[in-house]
Order: sequence, then structure tokens, then C-alpha cells
Amino acid sequence: MNGYWGSFYWDWTIFLLIPGIIVAIWAQSRVNRAYGIYSKLPVLSGISGSQMAFRILTDNGINDVHLDVSGGALSDNYNPRTRTLNLSENSYSGRSIASITVAAHETGHALQHHQGYIPLRIRSVMAPVVSVVSYMLWPVLILGMLMGFTCAIQIAVYIFLAIFAFQMITLPVEYNASHRAMAALESTGTLNEEELYGAKQMLSAAALTYVAATLVALLNVLRFLALSQRRR
Repeated sequence: MNGYWGSFYWDWTIFLLIPGIIVAIWAQSRVNRAYGIYSKLPVLSGISGSQMAFRILTDNGINDVHLDVSGGALSDNYNPRTRTLNLSENSYSGRSIASITVAAHETGHALQHHQGYIPLRIRSVMAPVVSVVSYMLWPVLILGMLMGFTCAIQIAVYIFLAIFAFQMITLPVEYNASHRAMAALESTGTLNEEELYGAKQMLSAAALTYVAATLVALLNVLRFLALSQRRR
């Protein structure tokens, strides 16, 4: 047990995660800073996030997507299975640059779904599977430490490979949604140049969090591969 405990928690390979952790903290700080600034700046047109989302959907001939209010801050998401655009209260009713930007980004996913964007389809299929295996990760590792199962490290490698694959497909999905959001915001003519600049800053900061998540997943794969080789 002590050997496994050392391998998982005090092994030198844990230092492989440091670059990913640094990037993740930096990316999240950029998101927090951008949101903190632009959530306090109302758009001159006075349009709300839900109104902007509805306008983008209408301009693209989409009339089968339902807008709903989701609980919790930054709980915004698009559900392709139910064709529901869930916006947090701040994004739904808010009239700030941040509210408009978040709503436009999630609407970008609805546009992807409407146009059959293949990476979104792949992510939708992978999401429930990766969710299940992610929940298995820590029970597998803890059981391995307690029972001395040498296969625990190998299982962890496969789990992190699945998470890494999911993050890799998430990157183009999120970047493309942001690109669609900016194009839609520009085409509506609702925001002025300064407001569009703020929207771009927010989307750029948010994109970095997905890059950080992908990097952390990759570093975890490398770490447990190194642990696996050491055990052999």
C-alpha cells in the first residue's frame, strides 16, 4: 500500500501537472477578469441576452429551439437532445456585454446543431461515456492503492485518454461556436465597435480555459503512462 500511495501522491511524475495547473489558473483568471469588467457594462441598445439569442436564431431560420432559464451563475448551455438553449438568469435577462456574449456563444452551438456540425455530433456521443468513466477514476485509484491492484494505473491511463480525446473534440466545437457568435453579433448591427471588442475579449478568454483543460488531460495521460512504465 505504501508503495502505491507514494506512486500516486509523492512520485516525481506529479510535477508533470504543474504547467497545466499554471495555464489553467491563468486562463481562469482571464475569464474572471473579463466577466467582471463586461458584466458591469450595459449595451447601448438595451437588448437582453435572451433577446439577442432569439434574434440570432430567427435570422438563421431556426424556430424549433426553446429558450429557458437555468439555475446558477454561468450554467449556460445548449442541449442538442432537447433543442433547448439554457441561459442563466444573468445571461437571460441581463443587458450587459457579458450577458449578450454568453448568450450568443451558446446560440452558436444551436447553429452548429442546425447545420449538422460534425464535431458537435461526435462530442454529443462522447459526452455521456466520458462522464461515466470520469466518475470511475478516483474509485479505481483509491481501490488500487488500498488493494494493491497493479492494473489501476493502466485503467487510469485509459480513462485520461478518454478525457483527453473528449477535450480535443471540444476545442474545435467551442472555438467554432465563438466564431459563429462573433459573426452573428456583427451581422445584427446591435453592438457598436467598443461592445464588439468586449465580446471578442470575453470569447478569447473563455477559449483559453478549454485549451488549459486539454493540456491538463494530456499531462495526466503522460503522468500515468510514466507510472505504468515504472511499475513494469
